[in-house]
Amino acid sequence: MALDPGRLELRLRESFGGTIGESRTVVRQAVDLADSGRYADDVGVALTNELVIDELAGAPDGTPADRWNWWIGSLEVAYAGYGRFGVRRFRSE
Repeated sequence: MALDPGRLELRLRESFGGTIGESRTVVRQAVDLADSGRYADDVGVALTNELVIDELAGAPDGTPADRWNWWIGSLEVAYAGYGRFGVRRFRSE
């Protein structure tokens, strides 16, 4: 099952709070990561909504962007080349 951006955006806010702008930015990065094929190549599974939510749930704490960056950081350490998928800024709407 592929990423469903609209549903992922809602799940991010329901699960971890944050603003609309923040969750939309995380979703854009997740779509870019999925489209790159990098995660599937390195880990051997497709990026799905459930996988993203499960991985972010394992983060120590924080909003969707905090959790996303924590996960991307762990992928960077494990496989390298994931830093470009991190969230640097977002609109706080």
